[in-house]
Amino acid sequence: MKLKILSACTILYLLSCKTYTVTPESFKKQLAATGVDQAKEVVVSTPFSLGPIRYRANQIKAIEVTDKQGHSLTIPNAPSLEMRVTHKNGKKYHFYFDTVILENDTLKGGRSRFIPDLSRSIPIDSIVYIELQEGGKKFSYQNS
Repeated sequence: MKLKILSACTILYLLSCKTYTVTPESFKKQLAATGVDQAKEVVVSTPFSLGPIRYRANQIKAIEVTDKQGHSLTIPNAPSLEMRVTHKNGKKYHFYFDTVILENDTLKGGRSRFIPDLSRSIPIDSIVYIELQEGGKKFSYQNS
């Protein structure tokens, strides 16, 4: 019985997450103004009692995306905003959106909040699909 309730809650949670898309061309254009030199250190509260974490984040305030119905909208950047990139070979890679930068036509970003060196680089031309999703994790920026 408990397993059925847990399964139902998990399915409802996954279905309630809104997923948005952005084309690689639009994404590149929107990130073009935020290079490595414009990234700055931020302090983020975590949902765990591990204390705040620090990392370098891009300075994009919001990103224009498309929802499942094809409507354009703008969503704000947040430490809990997750990004899923689909490569030409079909593999999917995950990043935290606020860690993503564009450097020399290469997308670079962090895959973990807790392991700072866990990052990935992907040529922007090899990306066929970009999805953004509010992960629901209780990360929040602290005022510094």
